Amino acid sequence: MKNFLAALLGLCLGVQAIAQEHNTSANYVKPTDPLVIKNLAEWEDLKFGLFMHWGTYSQWGIVESWSLCPEDEGWTQRRGPYANKYYEYVKAYEDLQKQFNPVDFNPEKWSQAAKAAGMKYVVFTTKHHDGFAMFDTKQSDYKITDTKSPFSRNPRANVAKEIFNAFRQDQFKIGAYFSKPDWHTPYYWWPYFPPKDRNVNYDPKKYPERWQQFKDFTYNQISELMTDYGKIDILWLDGGWVRPLATVDTTVEWQRGIKTEQDIDMPKIANMARKKQPGIIIVDRTVPGEYENYVTPEQSIPDKPLDIPWESCMTMGNSFSYVPNDRYKPARAIVHNLIKIVSRGGNYLLNIAPGPRGDWDPIAYQRLKEIGKWIDKNGEGIYASHRIAPYSIGDVFFTQNKEENTVYAFILHEDGKKRLPSSLELPLKEGAKLQNVSLVGSSLKLRWKTIDKNIHIEIPEKGRDLSPDNYASMIKIEYVYL
Repeated sequence: MKNFLAALLGLCLGVQAIAQEHNTSANYVKPTDPLVIKNLAEWEDLKFGLFMHWGTYSQWGIVESWSLCPEDEGWTQRRGPYANKYYEYVKAYEDLQKQFNPVDFNPEKWSQAAKAAGMKYVVFTTKHHDGFAMFDTKQSDYKITDTKSPFSRNPRANVAKEIFNAFRQDQFKIGAYFSKPDWHTPYYWWPYFPPKDRNVNYDPKKYPERWQQFKDFTYNQISELMTDYGKIDILWLDGGWVRPLATVDTTVEWQRGIKTEQDIDMPKIANMARKKQPGIIIVDRTVPGEYENYVTPEQSIPDKPLDIPWESCMTMGNSFSYVPNDRYKPARAIVHNLIKIVSRGGNYLLNIAPGPRGDWDPIAYQRLKEIGKWIDKNGEGIYASHRIAPYSIGDVFFTQNKEENTVYAFILHEDGKKRLPSSLELPLKEGAKLQNVSLVGSSLKLRWKTIDKNIHIEIPEKGRDLSPDNYASMIKIEYVYL
C-alpha cells in the first residue's frame, strides 16, 4: 500500500481540477418566508465568504471524489497503479479512511485568518460525492469519527462541528455543504449493478424500496446536521443530477445524462430544515424552484449583473481540493474578482483546500493577509453595497451604498502599474446633486467639476503614485437629494 500511495502521489503532483460547469438556473422563485427573506438579505450584504473542500482525497492530493465516477472526463480520470482496475482502485480510495489523520487541524487559526481577510461567512463540505462524512453521522461508519479513522481518537474528531463552532465564535454565517448523491452507500450505487456514471445505478421506479432507503438515508443525515451542529444559516446542496426528472434542462449538456427519476422529496427536507433552523437559506444547486434561494456560477463571473441573488464559487488555487504544488492566484487577481462580482450584485465564495495534515498551504495565509490589507482601506465600497448602472466602464467598476447617496468607483490596477491617471471622467448619478469626490486613503483634495452627465476629476501630482499592494483605488462620490 505504501508503494501504491507513493506512486499515485507522484503521478498526481500538479493534477488540477477541471471545473464542471454549473449553469445558473432560469425561472428563479423568490422565497416567501419572512425569516428566509431576512437571512438572504443579510447574506447578500456579506459579499465575501470562505469555501473549504476537505476529505480523505486530500491524502492523495487528488481531485475530490470524481476519480470514483466511471465517466471519461478530465476531472474523473484515475491515476496510479490501479487506474485500470476499477474495483481495486475504489477499495484503495476507501481505505484512505484508515490513514487520514489531520493532526494539525486548528479551525480557530482558519477563522482568524479568514476574518482578517474580510470574509464574513463559511461553507464547509460536510460530505462530498464519495460519501465520506466529515461529521459524526449515525447513518454510516464511513466517517471521520469511526474507529477505523485514526483521527477518531482526537477530541476534535467531529470536524464539521469544530469548524462551525470556531467560525460562529467569530460572527460568521455558517453554511453546510452536503452532497445529495452518495457514491458509497448501497442505496445509491447498489453493488448488485456496476456504476455507469454519476447517476443512481438502478431504476428507482423499478426498485422503489431501495430508493426509499436512499431518501431516508439522505433525510436523516441532513436532519443530523440541522439538529446537532448549532445554528446553520445555509444548507448548500450539491449534485444537481439528483433531482426530479421533470426539472432536467436538456439545453444544458451535463443534464442530458440524467435519464431516471431521482426525486428525494425536497419539500420534506426543506420543511424539516426550516423547522429546526428557522430562516435557513437552501441552495439546491441548478434545480430551479423554491429550494434554490440563490444561484451559484462555478469558476466563473457572469458577464453582466443578475437580477436574482447569486454567488460565484471560485478556487484560490486551480483545484477545489488539495493538490500538492497547486498554483495560487495572486491577491491582486482575487481582489479584482471580488470587485467585479460585487459590482454585478453577487457574492464571492473563495475556496481554500486544507491538506492531509489539516492545515492550509502557507501561501493561502499570505494571500489572505494581503487581501485583508486592501479590504481594511476599501471595504466601505464592498460590504452591503448594491449594483448601479453602468456597472463598469473599462477598468473602472461601480457600487453604491444602501442609501444610494454614495457611489464608489474602483479603478483596477494591473501588476506593474505605478501611477493613477492625471484625470478621470466618471458618470454623474441622475436625480441627485454632487456634493463631494474623494480618493479613499489619501488626504489630498481632488479637483472636480460636472460637465454634462459626467464628472471630470483631476488627481494632484502628489496623489498619483501607487504602492505595489494597491490592487485597486477607490473614488468615493457623495450626493445629496434635493
